[in-house]
Amino acid sequence: MFRLSKFMKEIVASTPLVKTCSAPGPVVIWNLVRRCNLKCKHCYSISGDVDFPGELNTSQIFSVMDDLKAFKVPVLILSGGEPLLRSDIFDTSKHAKASGFYVGLSSNGTRITKDNIDDIADVGYDYLGISLDGIGETNDRFRGKIGAFDEALNGIRLALAKGIKVGMRFTATMDNIHQLKDMLELMDKEKIDKFYLSHLSYAGRGNKNRQDDAAHVTTRLMMDTLFKAAYEDAADGGNKEFVTGNNDADGAYLLLWVKRNFPEKYDHIRAKLVQWGGNSTGVNIANIDNLGDVHPDTMWWHYKIGNVTTRKFGDIWSDLSDPVMAGLKQSPRIIKGRCSDCRHFDICGGNTRVRAMQLTGDPWDEDPACYLSDTEIGLKENAPRLRVTPFRGVKHAASVQFD
Repeated sequence: MFRLSKFMKEIVASTPLVKTCSAPGPVVIWNLVRRCNLKCKHCYSISGDVDFPGELNTSQIFSVMDDLKAFKVPVLILSGGEPLLRSDIFDTSKHAKASGFYVGLSSNGTRITKDNIDDIADVGYDYLGISLDGIGETNDRFRGKIGAFDEALNGIRLALAKGIKVGMRFTATMDNIHQLKDMLELMDKEKIDKFYLSHLSYAGRGNKNRQDDAAHVTTRLMMDTLFKAAYEDAADGGNKEFVTGNNDADGAYLLLWVKRNFPEKYDHIRAKLVQWGGNSTGVNIANIDNLGDVHPDTMWWHYKIGNVTTRKFGDIWSDLSDPVMAGLKQSPRIIKGRCSDCRHFDICGGNTRVRAMQLTGDPWDEDPACYLSDTEIGLKENAPRLRVTPFRGVKHAASVQFD
């Protein structure tokens, strides 16, 4: 995750570069249930409105939480499917809180109602992330249910009224990025605490629908729009959080934006970005699915490295006999193609490995969703190399307007 607001605040008021300690254990995103009442185009778990056999029971979940705590996992994000469809979600969440984890709930928002909002508030979630992928019909079409936007927005309002920290998550594709400014206006209007922009990752239905991924030129316009909103909030002393995910080239592109707009801050911001280090799949971020299978992150459901019902999480996560995990934990990683000669490699770390793996079968190939030009990353013109492209053509890129 790229915490954009953190760097915008560094532009406004710089802080000294201090040595940071590595996280004691990874943030764990745990898909407790696969059932979901929606059918989103980008769903990495390919969830559906049916019960999936073999899911962990409450006792097993509590036991795994004890193992996670022993391995010093600091954060649990409880997800799905739709986690509110799991009958023991509140007992499970309260156990996580009592165990001392920072606990987030990742929901589509449509199941948050006046009938359960008190139960949600009683848990004391540190963060509630709710997905909206456009305004009105755009969101409903994207998520496969008429009325989903109104239901999710109602859930957001109920949570905010209870004083719960709420983040709005938006996955950008060519079908909805024209509404980015509308989403940011909605954030202002509803006084939502956090905005998370997710680039499309090629996993689950997101892989099947990758032809809808944002074109590089449009991604740049999109990021310029988000940079402007985040900087203005920081400059005004605001406390909104703007973050992005699933494309670590955002850090390198921010540096280019800083060079154009605040050249005197370039060296400082670059040092801070290098300290961030980019992609942390398999290092600081982990995933457990509904069956207990462990993955390098949530977009890797096609690749499992163990199961928490037969082996402790810490033993699975520390095992470097798996070649993918060994490569992900190597520092610096050995990445091919454009990434191998990129002058910003120490910022993004080679970006998202799952896209390369889905397109080429090689997790160490270049990420096709890097939207920086050869000149921007320091490559010589006409240098011979293989180019990985995510799709043949671009849907209506010229028609997308941000102003």
